[in-house]
Amino acid sequence: MGRLLKFFIMAVLAAAALSGCVEKNILDDISLVNGIGFDYYDETKIRGTVIYPYYLPEKDPEDKTFTAVSEIKKTILDDIGRQTADPVVTGSLNIILFGEELAERKGILELVDAFQRDPGVGSTLYLAVVEGTAREFLEENYRYRSTVELVSRLIQHNIDRGDLPKTNLQRFLFDYYQRGKTPFMPRLKRKPGKIVDLDGINLFCKGKIADYLPPDKMFFFKLLVDEYSEGLYLVEIDEGKASVHSIRSKRKFRLMEKDPYKIRVEIDVNGVIDEFTGNELKPATMKKLEHEFENMIKEECTKLIRRFKEKEVDPAGFGQFVKTKIRNFDIEKWRNTDYKDLTVEIKPTVKITQSGVIE
Repeated sequence: MGRLLKFFIMAVLAAAALSGCVEKNILDDISLVNGIGFDYYDETKIRGTVIYPYYLPEKDPEDKTFTAVSEIKKTILDDIGRQTADPVVTGSLNIILFGEELAERKGILELVDAFQRDPGVGSTLYLAVVEGTAREFLEENYRYRSTVELVSRLIQHNIDRGDLPKTNLQRFLFDYYQRGKTPFMPRLKRKPGKIVDLDGINLFCKGKIADYLPPDKMFFFKLLVDEYSEGLYLVEIDEGKASVHSIRSKRKFRLMEKDPYKIRVEIDVNGVIDEFTGNELKPATMKKLEHEFENMIKEECTKLIRRFKEKEVDPAGFGQFVKTKIRNFDIEKWRNTDYKDLTVEIKPTVKITQSGVIE
């Protein structure tokens, strides 16, 4: 018992000593940034815009923004700090937005990597490309919610119940540094009426936008790169249209051949019909709906993979998968020839159950 007591006392003293090395900030004396955006300025400089809540007595907080132009992210924050009455702190950062011109012309990797090295920034913050400039996006006065809350909740909602695969700072960097895989990022758009819309997905290669997938491709993209826990899709046959919801999916890769490579992607989809426009939903009609849904998945996923190869991107991670199966995997040979010659077979299995059908 004496040893345990001594150990406990030593642990408490050590913790107290270490706590003296941590820099402390009083919330009332700092500008706690919760969002930041970057835009293209010229060939050597970028423009940064930060947004943070400004608290007033007995009132809801207001969004305040500051902008600066510089060559690197750290200098931008220092320049913005000279405009504010309090120090700029990034410990509450939730979103990082990139203007589309910056993401296309200069690339974003150095900026993203800088946040990974910032010990005050969490790895689960959201990244997104925005139509137009990040500055205009952050300065907009949106309805009902603050800009940062609106964007973060929009992204999280579409990950949980929509067609957006899981994405954040950690996942983006993991995909980038993973041999045989390339990252992606959601694209956001401002709409009339001060509304924000998820406007598809940008695919990246070497830190720059390589392709754009519109919203109507996102369902099949998520089937290839992630798993559904919720989802919704409309399937149409001659007898009527069926709304399939509560979609759950799983995917599995199988290496079928090696020279040249052939991969089978097995996609299992389960869903419930909550609305059907036809007269009666018979068992034969259910089978027909399942078959049609399987054909759609096979056709659309095959088109996406062909598109990936043309754009030299691999968000599904086929190269990463092959690397785990092949000894002495040659990544350069994969990029130069093997990926182009790769054959991918999509094998979907759809099971639909009837529930609460509206005729």
